[in-house]
Amino acid sequence: MVNMKKIFFSFLFVIIGFVSQAQSFYDVNVIQEIKIVFSQSNWDYLLDTAIAGKESYLMAQTVTINGIQYDSVGVRYKGNSTYKANQNKNPFHIELDTWKNQDYQGYTDVKLSNVAFDPSFVREVLSYSILRQYMDAPLSNYANVYVNGNLIGLYVSSESISKKFVKNHFYSNNNPFFKCNPVGGAGPGGNAKPNLAYLGTDSSLYYSAYEINSEHGWKELIGLCDTLKNKLGSIEKVLDVDRALWMLAFNNLFVNLDSYSGSFVQNYYLYEDDYQRFSPVVWDLNMSFGTFNMSGTIALQNTLSKQQMTHLLHSGDAGWPLIQKLLSVPTYKRMYIGHMRTMMEENFMNNAYKEAALLYQTTISSSVNADPYKFYSYAQFQSNITNDVSSGMFTAPGLTNLMSGRTTYLNNLADFKSMPPIISNILSSDAEPILYATFYLTAEVTNTNSNAVFLGYRYSVEAPFTKVLMFDDGLHGDGSAGDNVYGAMLEMNALSLQYYIYAENNTAGIFSPVRAEHEFYSLNAKILTIGKGELVINEIMADNQKTITDPSGKYSDWVEMYNNSDFDLSLKNAYLSDSYNKPLKWRFPDEITIMPHSYLIIWASDTTQSGLNASFKLSSSGERIILSYENGYIVDSISFGPQQPDKSFQRCANGIGGFEIGEPSFDGENCKTSSSESLAINEYSIYPNPCSETIFVQTGNTFIENCFIEILDIGGKPIIESFISEDKLDIDISALSGGIYLVKIINTDTKFVTVKKFIKL
Repeated sequence: MVNMKKIFFSFLFVIIGFVSQAQSFYDVNVIQEIKIVFSQSNWDYLLDTAIAGKESYLMAQTVTINGIQYDSVGVRYKGNSTYKANQNKNPFHIELDTWKNQDYQGYTDVKLSNVAFDPSFVREVLSYSILRQYMDAPLSNYANVYVNGNLIGLYVSSESISKKFVKNHFYSNNNPFFKCNPVGGAGPGGNAKPNLAYLGTDSSLYYSAYEINSEHGWKELIGLCDTLKNKLGSIEKVLDVDRALWMLAFNNLFVNLDSYSGSFVQNYYLYEDDYQRFSPVVWDLNMSFGTFNMSGTIALQNTLSKQQMTHLLHSGDAGWPLIQKLLSVPTYKRMYIGHMRTMMEENFMNNAYKEAALLYQTTISSSVNADPYKFYSYAQFQSNITNDVSSGMFTAPGLTNLMSGRTTYLNNLADFKSMPPIISNILSSDAEPILYATFYLTAEVTNTNSNAVFLGYRYSVEAPFTKVLMFDDGLHGDGSAGDNVYGAMLEMNALSLQYYIYAENNTAGIFSPVRAEHEFYSLNAKILTIGKGELVINEIMADNQKTITDPSGKYSDWVEMYNNSDFDLSLKNAYLSDSYNKPLKWRFPDEITIMPHSYLIIWASDTTQSGLNASFKLSSSGERIILSYENGYIVDSISFGPQQPDKSFQRCANGIGGFEIGEPSFDGENCKTSSSESLAINEYSIYPNPCSETIFVQTGNTFIENCFIEILDIGGKPIIESFISEDKLDIDISALSGGIYLVKIINTDTKFVTVKKFIKL
């Protein structure tokens, strides 16, 4: 069975995802405390003046976050419709590092919303918590804010979509990055709309609609708009389409119209990853759940009209090209509806969202009651989970009133009544494929069409998924043709592979896992490794001036490996390096093997020439050599100091001993004795072999007298040591664990050395 790990989230009870956060500053169960102190008594007037200058910050004397005090902090008001010069509770942007390099738990920007349009106080926090199940989105919770000792009120604190955010989620932060809001602020009659419409190649035509947060990017943004309009078949090369579909599905289902899907076509960010694909990030959810009523085309005058808002809003409107163009592709439309169905089933049809909202209200109830400048009464706060609350030009529908009616309406539409395929029995032909080996992934899929089952896979979390067809033809590890089992052949080209499956029929589509691509299944590779002590770095020469030439006739440095074992060893997937920080510098060719008790020479020439040539040179002043695998497993490693010209650094005894500088024995035995002496010293026996309690060393040869004996582990580490001066010795090995060991005998007079192997049961 496939090891089907779900990354980022698990299918535990949905409420867990609502109430637990990884960062304590955004722990939704704890109300944060933020105290701002200005030296100026007219701080409110100064902040009003500063926001008129758009980006000016007033220096706070101190800002204290949960008891930790910072001085010289930048503070300004923020917001468009939620800011008013004549109100006491305005939204804040606190920038801890405006004048000093300082942060709170790694965060430098604190964005505080004043909850101006939400009687329930839960819309923003709840919406973000649900959205994070399906795409990258900010963390969000609550904070009580004080200025000069006076409580201003309870705020929503949402993670800033900053360079830190995109680095954490998209693995870079120096690529094109846009805030998709009109630079002067959105409003009725405004012409600047960040709707991704193609306006031509002149970048100045886009300046008023998009705020650039990077040093470059206009060319890339224009390329996205051009592709969306004129080259839709290439859209996945420049846009993360799946994230875009999740965003659009979320906006529509939640009647979140102060967004791309509403009249102002705004409140999202775009960041281009290292694969030249823009990814959208949703921002500003304070009017989610139907508070904002301007769709841009149809009138939404009451809660009923919001409940019954079409799921295909703007699918035919050129002013919303992201919706119009994507939903014109049948597969994208089915994916979009599948995403809406998933969000309904996991959050609304089981009332999980209501339970989470009530938990939030329980946490913040006393703080809301104490808020001196809240925009709604405490009674309206308590009632807005279920009942509509009107104030001014906006009506905030009761959350359950809106969503129970909306899910009922959507589920009665033909698009949602259509039955998607069923995906089951996802299997790998190998539960742990060998690295770089081929294998099959299969799944049973019913109620689908031929050529309508796709596998998305990738080898790293920052990369886009590659999508390939799965086949029910009996040729892809799928059993018999026509048996509803679909298969695809893959290569395990990395330590981990992430994947999902998508299937559709003529009317509906489904993902497995249903939260894909944000969630996915995972397979880990198996690496066939060489055991410690079986293959060793036996000898190196780091200053080869005239000892021996490489195949090209040059005096290159070299590394010698020795196979201590009794069987062939393959070096497939193994790496050699001269750096512990970069252990994967040079990979051995797949076909390289070493026969038992044999040698292998690797030239350290940093060149492309015949023979085995590593991509680095050795340093005669000293460094290190490491033999390892991609998963971090180290077979052998050595460090050496300054080397002498034409001297080698070698193991004595050969293959197992410690290192010393001596005469080189290139591709041969180190510390070699004469043939007659070697014969004499090897005339001894060890028995029984294998053994369990006691091993006997016996010889009638006089060379065994006055010898030093060592028992070593397979890596060459001494475990038992003793002097012997007789022709038979018994050694207690009962304390040793089972495995392969070595008996090393050194004659203390002649310095002759011999080694034999035995097995401890």
